[in-house]
Amino acid sequence: MPKKAEQPASFETSLQQLEQIVTHLESGELSLEAALNEFERGVQLARTGQQTLQQAEQRVQILLSDDKDAALAPFTPDDE
Repeated sequence: MPKKAEQPASFETSLQQLEQIVTHLESGELSLEAALNEFERGVQLARTGQQTLQQAEQRVQILLSDDKDAALAPFTPDDE
């Protein structure tokens, strides 16, 4: 029977899972195979989280734009 597609977790849930993975990996108690599996899952969560943050940033830029037809410009933090 094929696996059901996983419902995407919230950003906060994904971040919590990523923190747990880091803790497991840092413990040094995992076998190589288990560590690689955890690392792979962590990379997936990090990529998904980054995409979610980029989408949120774009939404904020659109909401703060005075011109409805203005093109979006890349976000640059003040501390850079």
